[in-house]
Amino acid sequence: MFKEKLALVPHLPGSYQMKDENGIIIYVGKAKDLHKRVSSYFNRTHTGKTAKMVSEIKDFTYIVASSELEAFLIEINLIKEYDPKYNILLTDDKSYPYIEYIKKPFPRLKISRYLNVTKKEHKMLFGPYPNAYAARRIVNLLNRLYPLKKCNGRPKELCLYYHIGECLGYCVKDIPEEEIVKMEEEVLSFLRGNDTKVREKILEKINFYSDNLNYEKALELKNELNYIDIIGNKQKIVLHDFVNRDFVGVYTHLGYVSITILFVRNGKLIGSKNHITTVTDNLNDEIDYFISKFYLKNEVPKEIIVGDDVNTEILSEILHTKVFTPQKGVKKDLLKMAEENAKITFETEFELIKKDEEKTSKSNEELGKVLNIPNLNRIDIFDNSNLFGDFSVSGMVVFIDGLPAKKEYRKYKITMDKNDDYHTMQEVIYRRYQRALVEKTKLPELIIVDGGENQINAAQEVLNNLNLPIRVVGLKKDNHHRTNALIDTNLTEIPVPKDSNLFFFLTRMQDEVHRFTINYHRTLRSKKSIKSLLDDVEGIGPKRRKELLKTFGSITKIKEASDEELAKVIPKNVITTLREFLNTMQNKKDEK
Repeated sequence: MFKEKLALVPHLPGSYQMKDENGIIIYVGKAKDLHKRVSSYFNRTHTGKTAKMVSEIKDFTYIVASSELEAFLIEINLIKEYDPKYNILLTDDKSYPYIEYIKKPFPRLKISRYLNVTKKEHKMLFGPYPNAYAARRIVNLLNRLYPLKKCNGRPKELCLYYHIGECLGYCVKDIPEEEIVKMEEEVLSFLRGNDTKVREKILEKINFYSDNLNYEKALELKNELNYIDIIGNKQKIVLHDFVNRDFVGVYTHLGYVSITILFVRNGKLIGSKNHITTVTDNLNDEIDYFISKFYLKNEVPKEIIVGDDVNTEILSEILHTKVFTPQKGVKKDLLKMAEENAKITFETEFELIKKDEEKTSKSNEELGKVLNIPNLNRIDIFDNSNLFGDFSVSGMVVFIDGLPAKKEYRKYKITMDKNDDYHTMQEVIYRRYQRALVEKTKLPELIIVDGGENQINAAQEVLNNLNLPIRVVGLKKDNHHRTNALIDTNLTEIPVPKDSNLFFFLTRMQDEVHRFTINYHRTLRSKKSIKSLLDDVEGIGPKRRKELLKTFGSITKIKEASDEELAKVIPKNVITTLREFLNTMQNKKDEK
């Protein structure tokens, strides 16, 4: 059907975009030769996900580029812009935690995600830490052992950390530079893999606490020492030049690709990342795309070592680092280790992944067949919550191809005075889809409301006014509040057998939207109850109330805070008033 259009596609590099019957871009790719690549979709037989994608292609467009590198950059930008459903398979939203050492204006440590780090001369990153718990525990230990700055801001008085010997009082005192430099050297040495000084410091404190009969503190530090040993044993020394490198191993089988990245930092193998997915298009292109996407969200090391199938020239240009394939030696051995891990991960997890994928895909297809919606891709599910007649809210969760798309979730605080499901549903449906029309964002093929006739009619009325032909169904529940049928817009019931994949699919969606909405409701109720209490305290106005909530988060945390901690937010005389008020409230509660 594309014969004439295909004949006009040039033999040049570029990016191509595949579209479905509604003109929506479902896949973006790149090619060294656009004519050959685009034609390959229609002149040969495909299997698996590729076959499914090709069956949905009703049109295509392309952008000619001056080089393969430019084509890759165009591809990345278009995927970001349109988020095509067949490109999401090889994306990875996870960024790993790092330990960030900040030298100026005062030395301190914090846990950071790479995306949130501002590159400056006085900041240093250590990681990534595949285990976030390990990163937090290391930071907590170093903060206990060394008097780094721990509080936020610059208080005008010495805080609690100074009085217990865990801070030098940077905000108030002038600290000799040599004292800071000595401490910094030991902290950075530990983060680079040398634990000698830290071990000595821990042993010194263990002996001090033991001599003073404080066995509880001594045991805490003994456990920390054991943990350092465990980390040291796990981190195998593999290279002695202390260059940060990643080794990317790939294994392919049965239309799936398994990718393992080994992280080597300061000569030590500190952890790995594994990812398995189906292959939709050209394998090499998809691996290149996965690697580039991964390093958009994680630190780019000095070297990335890859196999022969990876386009090292393009990735070196895009990532601004050395990407290459070793021919022999230790680096070649480590690359083989990464490839072997990719294979082992695939063999271990493949059956579970395949079963889950088949179950999810079949459930989504089954729902499409039951409702006569071909190519069901996106489902928007809504739930309302107005417990006790207050804090009316609604939540929307999104499932794409049977899987939750958490980036698309939305929360709605209802503004209407009329507090009922009908008007709540009308407001949220109007806000969601009127905005989608204005911003020209993706629309679903199906809307599910967690209710019956009332909510279906409310949603349908708004969609009719917006001239949107989107199908709406409701969930009917049995006496145990479990979904047992779908209700169509004509109020026809469609039974859902309890032993079917469709039943579990609908239950999963229902549970997800309910959890999301209730959590939002609880957050609002909690914030309002705290605000209401603090409004009754003399000396606490909107500004101070906001700062207290921002700093402590709850009444319980405010109660537990020391006077020194509260003094960073409110004056001493107001602290006294606040303490008296909270005590009075507690006494009233106890009397009840």
